[in-house]
Amino acid sequence: MARKKTDLPTKVCPSCGRPFTWRSRWRRNWESVVYCSERCRRSKPKTT
Repeated sequence: MARKKTDLPTKVCPSCGRPFTWRSRWRRNWESVVYCSERCRRSKPKTT
């Protein structure tokens, strides 16, 4: 049974501040995923 996208867990990227949802490629290490993309991972976190 497929899950709806609204049922998937989400996190907020500390670099861009946007929310991102769980992806199947992050299945094994979702707890350690911090950034939404490689570009955000390489850039400095936004300071507010």
